[in-house]
Amino acid sequence: MRLGRKTEMVDPARALPGRVAYPFEIPATHTVLGSSLQGPWPEGSATAIFAMGCFWGAERLYWQLPGVITTAVGYTAGTTPHPTYEEVCSAWTGHAEAVLVVYDPSKVNYDTLLKVFWENHDPTQGMRQGGDVGTQYRSGIYVTDDAQRAAALASRDRYQASLRENGFGEITTEIEDATTFFYAEPYHQQYLDKNPGGYCNHGFCQVAYGS
Repeated sequence: MRLGRKTEMVDPARALPGRVAYPFEIPATHTVLGSSLQGPWPEGSATAIFAMGCFWGAERLYWQLPGVITTAVGYTAGTTPHPTYEEVCSAWTGHAEAVLVVYDPSKVNYDTLLKVFWENHDPTQGMRQGGDVGTQYRSGIYVTDDAQRAAALASRDRYQASLRENGFGEITTEIEDATTFFYAEPYHQQYLDKNPGGYCNHGFCQVAYGS
């Protein structure tokens, strides 16, 4: 563990080497939705990736949305290929805990996904979320195309204005092109379905999106 440096991004040249394949088997289906975790998904599906602190609660928020086909938790925006949870927690991989959302754009639009993102965590905290401290807990939106990027940037500016009006600080959310999404271990997938009383620090709203 990078003691004293968990809030500093690791130099990619010094990141853990990782491995060429997953050291575990990814579950075939979503425990709540019954859909495929890795695809193939229905024609016309779209994907979105969000990091908003601990991925357990973030995933539940999204699987509850009508129009969402499947969700999965994993690691993204880092360097180490196929990392384990312990490696990500060490701050030597550069990854953020993230949720992959596969959705039907005819039933739920990207702006609705962004609303859930902004309203259910504190995007001003930098490399932490509440009591969870470290680079893995940073806030991020990882876009898959130009339309998502434009929507994400516009939503950030809109939400920043609302935060300022209500006395909150500056948004630290990173908005970057999506890179490889590495699935997390099986026990993390749909964790709060398997453990209904499990830890979750999501669900609050400081300021309404678009207010």
